[in-house]
Amino acid sequence: MNWEQLLSLKRYGDTHKRLRKEQNETRLGFEVDYDRIIFSSAFRSLQDKTQVIPLSKTDFVHTRLTHSLEVSVVGRSLGRLAGQKLIEKHPHLKDTFGYRMNDFGAIVAAAALAHDIGNPPFGHSGEKAIGEYFSHGNGKRFKEQLSEKEFQDLVKFEGNANGFRILTENRPGITGGLRLSYSTLGAFTKYPKESLPHKPSRKIEDKKFGFFQSEKAVFEEVAEELGLKKTREGKDIGYARHPLAFLVEAADDICYTIIDFEDGINLGLIDEDYALEYLIKLVKDNINTTKYNQLKNTADRLAYLRSLAINTLITEAADIFIQNEQTILDGDFHQSLFDMSSYEAQIKDIIKISIEKIYQSEEVISKEIAGYRMLSYLLDIYTNALLPEEKSVDSNFTSLVLKSVPQLEPLQEIDSVYDKLIGICSYTASLTDGMTVASFKKYKGQSL
Repeated sequence: MNWEQLLSLKRYGDTHKRLRKEQNETRLGFEVDYDRIIFSSAFRSLQDKTQVIPLSKTDFVHTRLTHSLEVSVVGRSLGRLAGQKLIEKHPHLKDTFGYRMNDFGAIVAAAALAHDIGNPPFGHSGEKAIGEYFSHGNGKRFKEQLSEKEFQDLVKFEGNANGFRILTENRPGITGGLRLSYSTLGAFTKYPKESLPHKPSRKIEDKKFGFFQSEKAVFEEVAEELGLKKTREGKDIGYARHPLAFLVEAADDICYTIIDFEDGINLGLIDEDYALEYLIKLVKDNINTTKYNQLKNTADRLAYLRSLAINTLITEAADIFIQNEQTILDGDFHQSLFDMSSYEAQIKDIIKISIEKIYQSEEVISKEIAGYRMLSYLLDIYTNALLPEEKSVDSNFTSLVLKSVPQLEPLQEIDSVYDKLIGICSYTASLTDGMTVASFKKYKGQSL
């Protein structure tokens, strides 16, 4: 892979090549990507989607929206830092093609901003609720009507693949989704493969999948334009990651490691003194003890340590990226940047505490259980409305359901069972936590 291709400004539907040296410096194409994402309705819905605590009423807790904004800020810094070193290392990128270090920052920031845009309500339990509806619930009845890969898309419903769908989906009057640059779409896709074959692998890019069968052709076009290295031949599609996807992943890793931990402290789920001790271990080589000792309250000490930790990890991640640049470009780098971190032990300790004290807390588990049941019920409502069982009779209730959800009405005109089902799942995943509760109560007759 080479940077000249990987930094493509092409968008869906372009009939001519966009050149970086011809870009208007006041509004660069990569920066347009960021704007289009942040003004999209899918992004705005993240303000009512779970990051740590579902349906939390406290101002302390991050939503998917605030988390995504923070990841984008970290990603921008990471991209610029790596970009500065790459331009120094490969001066022709600037001299011949016109690229600047800020271009790398803009691509990573836009991809990072969108990284959670396809996630269902109620966090990862929402993904499992959708998947298990088809593997163990009433959705099993569709298995014989689908190809193996189509069914796998449903039983292993993946927020990353749904995000790619949202960013690229053709809708009436709108072609190419948000029409982002292919560079941003490439950096967004952490798992550039389809849902099958699903084989245990040490390669991080094989951990999940990045696109549904409905967007397979779109991703192939993006991958070809970017020159991504093929990792599979024949009917099974897989590619090496776009190099900047490693920086997007690192930005996310930094934020959920440090900031979810901070949420746990603010919620009283993690003891303050205990938590500060773990953060100090992470930044002990860079801490200004004189400044730290002048801070008299916990909030100020926590803010100082958080800022120092994020800066420390950004600097190290950029260094690891540059040190392994050629291996990454060759498509032979198969781990996250932080798997090579000198702070790996400290990071693992913090994540372990977050899992025990936050993600597995009674409040989180009880709300995820409720969300799981609600999503399963809504999927029953929507699939029965659009794909009723043969013996069922059209009812006024079904008609009212479709009228109440205009987004599902276009699916009535589609013949493909798979396209209807993936459309239903994508719509269900677009619901916020609050909308899920409200829809559940409405169909249960509890909202009057």
